[in-house]
Amino acid sequence: MPFPIIGQVSQQAQQQAKSFGITSPISLAKPRESDIACTQKLIETLKPYGVFEEEEELQHRILVLGKLNNLVKEWIKDISVNKNLPQSIIENVGGKIFTFGSYRLGVHTKGADIDALCVAPRHIERADFFTSFYEKLKNQEEVKDLRAVEDAFVPVIKLVFDGIEIDILFARLALQTIPEDLDLRDDGLLKNLDIRCIRSLNGCRVTDEILHLVPQIDSFRLTLRAIKLWAKRHNIYSNILGFLGGVSWAMLVARTCQLYPNAIASTLVHKFFLVFSKWEWPNPVLLKQQEDCNLNLPVWDPRVNPSDRYHLMPIITPAYPQQNSTYNVSISTRMVMVEEFKRGLAITDEILQNKAEWSKLFDAPNFFQKYKILIPAKM
Repeated sequence: MPFPIIGQVSQQAQQQAKSFGITSPISLAKPRESDIACTQKLIETLKPYGVFEEEEELQHRILVLGKLNNLVKEWIKDISVNKNLPQSIIENVGGKIFTFGSYRLGVHTKGADIDALCVAPRHIERADFFTSFYEKLKNQEEVKDLRAVEDAFVPVIKLVFDGIEIDILFARLALQTIPEDLDLRDDGLLKNLDIRCIRSLNGCRVTDEILHLVPQIDSFRLTLRAIKLWAKRHNIYSNILGFLGGVSWAMLVARTCQLYPNAIASTLVHKFFLVFSKWEWPNPVLLKQQEDCNLNLPVWDPRVNPSDRYHLMPIITPAYPQQNSTYNVSISTRMVMVEEFKRGLAITDEILQNKAEWSKLFDAPNFFQKYKILIPAKM
C-alpha cells in the first residue's frame, strides 16, 4: 500500500501556518531531497514491525464497521416504532457509529481493536443499549465473545465482530434525530447530557480535535506510528504504569507538527525528541487555547483547582471539558521518559547525519545492562 511522504500543502495553508497551536511555528522550512529520502528509509524500517495494515485488512474493518452501523440504525428504528414515535421521525431517526482512538487517527496496527461510539437520539435510553441492542448483537452470527461492562467508569459493550475486537460506548444526544453529517466537535451537543454520555463522547471529540489541529495529517500519522513504536519498544507506553497512553503520545506529536508545520516525518521524529527533551515540565502541552463553554463541567485549570498544580507532566486534551491525560505520571516515570527523549535525540542526530540507521531507534534496550542493581521481591 502507498505511504504518503509529503502532505499537499497549498499556498493558502502555508500562509495560515501561524494559526496552528497557541504559539507561532519554530520553523516553516520545507522538506529537502535528503529529508524525503530519509523519510522513505523510515517507512521501510517500520514495515517489518507490523505498524501498517494491508489494504485487504483495512477494507475488512470498513466492511465490519458498515455492518455495525446498519445494525445500530435498524435497532434505533425498531425502538422508535415500539415507542410510537411519528412516522416522519422514524424515517429520519438515524443513529450512527463513530470511531476514535488509533483507528480514527489512522495509526492502528495489524490486529488492533477498534474503539467505537454508538450515538443515538434522545428517546433511546442507555438501558436500551445494554438490553435490546445487546440482544441484537447476540443474534449475529459474526459476533463472538460478547460481554457488557455496564458498571465501568465509561460503560461499554465488548465483542469480536467477524474477527475484529470492538469496544462500543454509548451516548444519547438531546436531539430528535441523528443526522449523517453530525460533527461531534460541536460543544453545543454537550448541553443537557448526563456525565456518562459526556465521558463517552470525549474520546471521539478529542480524536477529531487532534486531527483538526495538525497542519499535515499524513506527516502526523507517519510520525505518530514511529513514536508509538519507539515508546512501546522502550517500555514507556502505558498510562496505567505512570507513563503515557496513546492519546498523550498523539498530542505530543501533534504539538511537534504545529511547531514545524511544513516538515515531514523524518524531520518531525527528530524535532519531537528535540522539543520534549528540553521541555520545561510541568509547563503544560496545549494544542489550542482553553475555552469555557459555560456548561459548568470540571476542566483542568491549576488556577482554580489546587490538585491540578501537582500534575508533573500535564498534556491537556483539546476538546471541552479539557483534562490532563497524564495524571498518573510520577517523578520517577517522568525522569525515565525525559532520559529516553534525550537518547532518542542523540540517535536521530546520528540518523540525520547518516551515522546510523533508523533501526537503531527501535532497538529494544537491554534491561540488565540498563539496571546494574536488582532487588528480588517475593509476591
